[in-house]
Amino acid sequence: MEAAGLPWPLPGNTLTKNLYAVLLPHARIRTRGAPVDVSLSTWLLTVAGLCVLVAADFFIGRKPHDVSVKEAGIWTAVWVVLACLFGVGLLVAGGGGPGGEFFAGYITEKSLSVDNLFVFVLIMAKFAVPSQYQQRVLMIGVLIALVLRAAFIAAGAAIISAFSWVFYLFGAFLIWTAWKLIQDARKDEHDKEYEENKLLKSIERRFGVADRYHGTKLWVEQNGKRVMTPMLVVMLAIGFTDILFALDSIPAIYGLTQDPYIVFTANAFALMGLRQLYFLIGGLLRKLVHLSYGLSVILGFIGVKLVLHALHESGVHVPEIGIPFSLGFIVLVLAVTTATSLWAARRQEGP
Repeated sequence: MEAAGLPWPLPGNTLTKNLYAVLLPHARIRTRGAPVDVSLSTWLLTVAGLCVLVAADFFIGRKPHDVSVKEAGIWTAVWVVLACLFGVGLLVAGGGGPGGEFFAGYITEKSLSVDNLFVFVLIMAKFAVPSQYQQRVLMIGVLIALVLRAAFIAAGAAIISAFSWVFYLFGAFLIWTAWKLIQDARKDEHDKEYEENKLLKSIERRFGVADRYHGTKLWVEQNGKRVMTPMLVVMLAIGFTDILFALDSIPAIYGLTQDPYIVFTANAFALMGLRQLYFLIGGLLRKLVHLSYGLSVILGFIGVKLVLHALHESGVHVPEIGIPFSLGFIVLVLAVTTATSLWAARRQEGP
């Protein structure tokens, strides 16, 4: 990847210069040999549009209430349609390459997000979050995830620009993650109780935690001391979990595209609507018994794709996996996984 149109020479080493290229979005970014121009105005309009959507989502869900399946279904459909319209816009403006990369990335990230909902369910149960406050927790969690993903994406793009061998690391990490997913699925890890990490426990000890929820308040006075409410603790738990989610999510999508604009928008649209999806399929999550196996196949496939791409970049003549095949493979795996999961759940329930 190389950047053009920047005010060279720039200060700093190669990694710093490539970080400038990512953070100055009027640069021309070369991905897989084809230049993709993303102007500064396009970046600003995209970020502004996403901010408007987030604000609208926050405004709609500002009043704590139990989210019905109907409400969750309507808004889930709205977010999916918006993502599809954006993808179609990329197809029209940039051709099949960028459009295909967006849809492949979006579907992959959305699938990983569904798997992440298992952890959200465990966190909600661990902290006994009242049902009317769960949407507020998830809303803040999505905002935290968006900020963290943006930082990870910028850092990832800069590292990839400076060190092409990082694809070997990303590929190996995804293959290892795929293997670990299978091991966790065999142990039925989704049924485990959520355990707070050491950092979260230390924060609780440092500031103290109120003995009950106080609406949506994050801090309250208790015995003359300002302490955190359980609401803030569960939001921090979601935030720390988002960091772990990003560790396999970002390398996975960089295996499908190295364009930071597509990586960012695919992640953003996959995260948007995650709150509504939680309430829509919350009861169906346990029926998706084979989801972890399907995701392990997808992550392993992308890991191999990354390694092949790294070998190709190193001058080794190996076949590369194109986006049309990748998109078709991901959709097929998810379809088979969903079908077999529902069939297995139906068999367990009996006649």
